Parts: sequence; structure tokens; C-alpha cells
Amino acid sequence: MRKIAVAMAKGGVGKTTTAVNLAHGLSMLGKNVLLVDCDTQGQTSKFLGVDPEYGLYEFITRRDKNGNFISRNEVIHSTRKNLWFLAGGIKLVELKNWLGEQAADVRQTILSTALVPQKGTLDYLIFDCAPGWDVLSVNILMAVDEVLCPVALQAPSLEGLKTFFGYLVSAQKLNSNLQLKYVLPTMFDRRTRQSFEIMKQLKKIFNKQICDPIHYNVRLSEAPAHGQTIFEYRASAVGANDYNKLIRRVMSNGNR
Repeated sequence: MRKIAVAMAKGGVGKTTTAVNLAHGLSMLGKNVLLVDCDTQGQTSKFLGVDPEYGLYEFITRRDKNGNFISRNEVIHSTRKNLWFLAGGIKLVELKNWLGEQAADVRQTILSTALVPQKGTLDYLIFDCAPGWDVLSVNILMAVDEVLCPVALQAPSLEGLKTFFGYLVSAQKLNSNLQLKYVLPTMFDRRTRQSFEIMKQLKKIFNKQICDPIHYNVRLSEAPAHGQTIFEYRASAVGANDYNKLIRRVMSNGNR
């Protein structure tokens, strides 16, 4: 099973768009995928057009809002063929508090311990991460082997990437298997010099990890309003073609 965190220290760079379309695209190719929303905003649910009653909070704590025991099978939501989902949202605030109350020697690995599927049931486990650094972020980076970092081709994103790289180095001291596998340029706009200049900088620094860019595409921003991925909303769009390239890159384990 491949375990991938879609993560970046800055918001608004296309993390959720990437996580959702990557997960759905892989599932369309027959791969069994579990997508986990780790953001208190809960945007992933809207992008998929679903509203599950339970999510990651209940999956980890094994309790509903009334304190009653709940099985993990009740929590994992089937959204598309071969695609399952663990919702995030505001209850993740409570989850972070709960994690903080656990014993220091186990709190950082609770997520990786809980998310162990039966052998052969999952091909990909994908986390849509929130910006920032907290006990849940640490848990995610302890649970995965690969990081996919979307970087909007705008100047502030480079600062966010620098900050995130610091987080990653700290996490690698605890998880030696963790790798920055993919740097994904997003919001590439051929009309602006800035897009080309930042793309050039990223290629120079991350020659092995750099992916083909996701172009600025209005269809990508329209699709979530319909609760659809780009492949459902407009399979012929530039954005769909761009994400298909990313999917092929991921399936080839990072090889171009």
C-alpha cells in the first residue's frame, strides 16, 4: 500500500483539489483508495459532494458525539467505485485535543497504528493535510512514506515551501522512510512571467521531484461547486489532462 500526504505549509495552493482528483483518478483506474481529510475546514467533503455523519474523529477515538462506541466500518464512507473517504471538519479540533492528552510515547503514532488495513484491501492511502504544524500533522507524517507538495506559482508560496521543508526535516528524524517525492506546481498561468520564473526556480531546486504543472483552469474551480471531480465535471478540460499526467507519475512511483 502506498501512503501519500498532500501537504504544504501555506493554504490556497490546491491541496484539496490535488488530493481529491488524484484519489478519484487512481480509483477510476481500478485502484482501491482511501482519502482522509485532515483539515478542520472539511472542504474535501464539499469537493466530493458528500456529507458523512462520521469521520476521522470517530475513526480514531472509536466514539460518537454522545460517547457511544462506534466501529470503524461505520465511519469509512464509500463515495465512488473503489474510493472511500474519512471526513474531517470542525471535529478535528476535538481530535487534536484528544491526541494531545494521550501518552507522550504513543501520541505521535496513533494515526499510523489505527490506519492499518487488511492486507490487499487498499492500494493507496491519501491524506489531504491542513496547513500548519500540530499534533495531527505530526501523526500524518509518521503514517506516510511519501509527500506530494503542491506549490502555487506565486511568490508567497515559496516562503510556504521553505517553512514546510523545515517541518519535513523535523519529521524525517522520527520517520526515516519519509520522502518529499513530488513537488507539484499549481496555478500555472502562461500569461504571466512570474509563473515561468518560479517554475524555473523549482526545477533548479527540485529537479528529481518536480512534476508537470497544473495550469490555471476555470473548470477546476467550478467542479467543487457541483460536488464533482474534474473527471466527472469536464473530462476534456486542461485540468483533467494535467491531473492525468500527475496520476501517471504517481503510479510510476515518481519516475518521469
